[in-house]
Amino acid sequence: MSPRRERGLALRLLGAQLLVVAASLAAAATAAAVAGPPIFHEHLVMAGHAESSPELLHVEQAYRDTGLLTLGVALGTALVCALAVSAWSSRRLRGPLERLTEAARGVSRGRYDARVPAMGAGAEVDALTGAFNTMAERLERTEETRRRMLSDLAHEMRTPVSVLTVYVEGLQDGVVPWDEETGAILTDQLQRLTRLVEDIHDVSRAEEGRIELDRTEQSLDELARAGADAHREAFAAKGVELVVEAGPATVARVDRQRTGQVLGNLLTNALRHTPPGGTVTVRAAPDGPARAVLTVADTGEGIAADRLPHVFERFWRGDSARDRDHGGSGIGLTIARALAEAHGGTLTAASPGPGRGAVFTAVLPRGCSAPPDPAAEDPGTPLPNTPRGYIPWRGTQDADRTP
Repeated sequence: MSPRRERGLALRLLGAQLLVVAASLAAAATAAAVAGPPIFHEHLVMAGHAESSPELLHVEQAYRDTGLLTLGVALGTALVCALAVSAWSSRRLRGPLERLTEAARGVSRGRYDARVPAMGAGAEVDALTGAFNTMAERLERTEETRRRMLSDLAHEMRTPVSVLTVYVEGLQDGVVPWDEETGAILTDQLQRLTRLVEDIHDVSRAEEGRIELDRTEQSLDELARAGADAHREAFAAKGVELVVEAGPATVARVDRQRTGQVLGNLLTNALRHTPPGGTVTVRAAPDGPARAVLTVADTGEGIAADRLPHVFERFWRGDSARDRDHGGSGIGLTIARALAEAHGGTLTAASPGPGRGAVFTAVLPRGCSAPPDPAAEDPGTPLPNTPRGYIPWRGTQDADRTP
C-alpha cells in the first residue's frame, strides 16, 4: 500500500475557502427559503393584494426564482474568488517556505552559511525567517569555535608531546642522560599537558553550571587588594603599573575563591595585553543597594568593535598565528564570565577601540540571589544554572582577547 500523498498548501487554502463559501451560501439559502417568502407574502397582502390572487402567486414565484438566480451567481463568483485568492496566497507563501526548506536542508548538510532574506510574505513568515537566520548564524559560530578549538588543542599539545617523545627516545637510546635538567624539562611539559586538560575540564563544568559556591559576606575592596598583591610581582617584572582605587566600602555575598579566580583571570588578561609603561586599574564600588561592581581597566591594546562579542568564547582568537606561550589558551575569560553568572551576576567587556585600552566589568549581587534562568537569556550563550558539582580552584587561568 503506497503512502498517502500529503496535500499541498494551495489545496489546503482552496479547501478552506470552499468551506467558507459553502457555509455562507447554505446560511443564505436557508434564510431566503425559510424567512424570506413569509415576509414577502405579508408585505404583498399589506399592499392590497388578495390572499389567493393570481398576481400574488406570480410575484412570489418571481421572488423565489430571483433568489435562486442570485444564489447561483453568488456561488459562481465566490468559487472564482476562492480559486484566485487561494492561488495568490499559496504563491505568496510557497516561495518563502520553499527557500526556508532549501536553506534548512543546506544547514542539515553542514552548510551553516545558509541565509534566507526577508521576502515580505507577512509578519509571521518574516519572523520565522529571522529566527532561522539567527539559528544558522549561531550554528555557524559554534562550528567555527569547534574547529578553532580542535586546531588550538592540536597546537597546544603538539609541542609538549614532541618534546616528551624526543626525550623518551633519547633516554631509551642512551643519548640523553637522566639528570636534574632532563627531569625538569619532562616535568614542565607534563605540567603543561595537565594544565591544558584541567582548563578544558574547568571551562566545560563552568559553562554547564556544575559549580558549587560557598557564599559568605566578603569585602570586595579587600578582595581587590588581595588579588592585586598576588599579581604585583608579575606586573613589576613587565613594567606595568597596577593601581587599586579606594572607594566606598563594598560588601557582597560571594564565594571568595571563585571571585578571586574571576579577578585573577581579568588581571592576567590585562597584563598580557598591556605594554610596559601602561597602567591597569582595579576598583570595587557599590551599584545601588542590590549590586556591586568589580572593574579591571587597562591602557593596553584595546579590542576592535567587531571582536568584542567574541572575547568570552572559549579558544577564540582573532590572530590564530599568535604564539600560544604569549597569547594564552583563550579559556580564562570564558571561565570568569561563567563564574560571575553562577553568582547571578554578569561580566562584560568594553573598549573604545584598538590601542585605547579595555574595561572588564563584573556586576555581582550584594545579596544571596539565585543564578539567572538560562531560558530567559540569549539562547546562543550558554549560562550556568543551579550548581551541582565542584571544581578545585587553582588561581588564575590563561585568558585571551584580540587586540
